[in-house]
Amino acid sequence: MNTKQSGKIGVTTENIFPIIKKFLYSDHEIFVRELVSNAVDATQKLKTFASVGEFSGETGDLTVRVILDEKHKTLTISDRGTGMTAEEIDKYINQIAFSSANDFLDKYKKDANSIIGHFGLGFYSAFMVAKKVEIVTKSWRDGEEAIKWECDGSPEYVISNAKKVDRGTDVILYLDEESETFADRARIESLLKKYCHFLPIAIAFGKKTEWKDGKSVETDEDNIINETNPLWTRKPAGITEDDYRKFYKELYPFSEDPLFWIHLNVDYPFNLTGVLYFPKVKKGIDLQKNKIQLYCNQVYVTDSVEGIVPEFLTLLHGTIDSPDIPLNVSRSYLQSDTNVKKISSYITKKVADRLDEIFNSDRPQFEEKWDSLKIFIEYGIITDEKFYEKATKFTLLKNTEGKCFTLDEYKTLIQAEQTDKDGNIIYLYTTNKDGQFAYINQAREKGYDVLLLDGQLDVHFVNKLEQQLDKTRFVRVDSDIIDNIIKKTDSKEVKLSDDERKELVEFFKTAIPPVEQTEFIVGFEHIGETGNPITITQNEFMRRMKEMSELQGGMMSFYGDMPVSYNMIVNLDAPLIKKAVSDRDNTKDLVSQLVDIALLSNGLLKGEALGKFVKRSIDVLL
Repeated sequence: MNTKQSGKIGVTTENIFPIIKKFLYSDHEIFVRELVSNAVDATQKLKTFASVGEFSGETGDLTVRVILDEKHKTLTISDRGTGMTAEEIDKYINQIAFSSANDFLDKYKKDANSIIGHFGLGFYSAFMVAKKVEIVTKSWRDGEEAIKWECDGSPEYVISNAKKVDRGTDVILYLDEESETFADRARIESLLKKYCHFLPIAIAFGKKTEWKDGKSVETDEDNIINETNPLWTRKPAGITEDDYRKFYKELYPFSEDPLFWIHLNVDYPFNLTGVLYFPKVKKGIDLQKNKIQLYCNQVYVTDSVEGIVPEFLTLLHGTIDSPDIPLNVSRSYLQSDTNVKKISSYITKKVADRLDEIFNSDRPQFEEKWDSLKIFIEYGIITDEKFYEKATKFTLLKNTEGKCFTLDEYKTLIQAEQTDKDGNIIYLYTTNKDGQFAYINQAREKGYDVLLLDGQLDVHFVNKLEQQLDKTRFVRVDSDIIDNIIKKTDSKEVKLSDDERKELVEFFKTAIPPVEQTEFIVGFEHIGETGNPITITQNEFMRRMKEMSELQGGMMSFYGDMPVSYNMIVNLDAPLIKKAVSDRDNTKDLVSQLVDIALLSNGLLKGEALGKFVKRSIDVLL
C-alpha cells in the first residue's frame, strides 16, 4: 500500500460525531465495554482459527491489556488477536451507512443506547470521550504489513504504514478536555470491573501492587480484573453450595447469604445461562430492583432487566447471559422480540418449578424461609397469571400462632366454622397481633382462626385471592364486631325512631375527642349484655382502598386523600350504655370514659385527650 493515504469515512451525513457525542452522552462510559469487547472478539477469533488449523503459529499470551497514561491523558486497549488488513480497515472502520441525518435523529434520539447496536458503531463510541483516535494494527495473516489509522473526530481519516512487530490491534484514545475524568486509574478500573468483569479473555490493567517499606509498590504480576470462567458458564453438576454462595458474595460483597438459588441452563429454542438468587428480606419490601445483571456472551449489558425478566422476578439477584439478546437494544425491541418473550416465560416456569421442588422435598425449610420468600411469591401471584397457576400449590398462609398452611389446607381448616349464612367462607386476618389483640381474642373465643397478614403486598394479595377463589372473603378482625363479620343469623333489629337515633348519635359524638383527619360514624347494635359497651371498627373496603392508594397512587390517590373513617358501634344491651342513655345529663363523664377506652384499644387516644382520660381514671379510683 501507499505510505500514506487519506479519505472520508463513508457516511451520508457529516454530523456523525456531534450526534454520537450528544445523544450517547448519558451512556458515554460504555466506550470501555465496546472497545474491550472488540479486543476480546478479535482474540477469540484467533483462538477459533487456531483450533480448526487455519492458524498454525503460536498463540502465546492472549491477555487483553488496558493501559492508561495519566500524564498524557491517553487510554490504550491492546490485544494479540487477529488484527486487520488495509481492506478490513476500509470495510469495518471507514464505511458507516446512514440513510439520512433526520432519520437517525427521529428514530434514536430518545434511546441513546440503541444507536450503537443498530448501526454497529461499537468502535465509534470512542469518540464520545476522545478528541483523536489511532488504530495501530497488524493482521495475523502472513505477509501483511502493520497499518496505522487516525481520525480527529471529523469524517477525515488518515491511513499510513506503521511499526508493529506483533499481530493484533492497539486502539489509542486521546481524551478530550470534557472527558479527562477518564484519565483516572480508579475510574477506569471500576468501569472495567463493571463492564468486563466476566469476559472470557483475561483483561489486564496495570500491575498488582503490594505494601513494602511503608508504601505501595508495583509487582511484576498482571492485575487481571476479570473472571474468565464465571460460575454460570459451568455445569451445575460440578458446582457446590459453597461455590454458589461465594459467587453471590462476589456479586454483592456486603449482602447476607441468599435463601437459595436457581441455575438456568438451556440451549433450545434459545440460549440462556445464569444463576438467580433469592435474597433475604429483613422487612416489608426492603428490596432493590436492578440487582440482576444481564450479559451477552459474558459482556455486561445492563442491570435494568424489565422486559426480559418478569416484573416480580426483578426483585431477585444474580446474572443472566443470553447471546439471543443483543448488546444494545431499545425498550420497544425488548417488548416485541419473540426470543425475549420466550426467555421471560422460561424464567417464570423455572422459578415456579424450583419453588415447588423445595416445598415438596423440604417443607420445614420452606416454611422457615417463608417470611422472606413471601414477598416474591405474592408479587408474582399479583402480577403474573401463569405464575399464579403454579404458585397456588406452594403459597402459604400463616396464622397468628405461627402455623403455616397451603391454600387448600387452610380452606379445609376453616370451612366448617367460618362459613356465613350466605355460604361465603370468611378468612379472618390481622395486620398487627398486639394492636388488634382484643379483636383476635374475640374471634378465638368463637372458635375461629385468624391469619397474620402484615406484609406490604398483603392487601393486593388478598384482593387477588378474592377474585380467584369462589365465595371467599378476607376480612380484618377489627372491621366490625365478630358476629357481623361472620353472620350466622340475621341481626337483632335496632328499634329507634329517627329522632331517637339522631339524639343518641349527637350524645355519643360529643364525647369523642378530636382526632386529626379522622371521622367517626356512630351506629347502634344489640350485641348482648356481656359484649363491650363501645367498639371501634374500620370498614374493610375503605381501609383496603386507602392502603392500596399508598402503594399505587394514580387514580387510587382519591382514596388516599379521604379522611380515615371509623365506625363507633354502641352496644345497646350493655348495662353501662343503658345507664348512660337513661340518665344523659349525669353520665357524660361515664360516656367519655367508655369512648376513650374504645379509642385507647385502637391506639387512637393521644395527646391532651389521653391526659384527660388518665386524670379521669385516677379520679374514679379516689
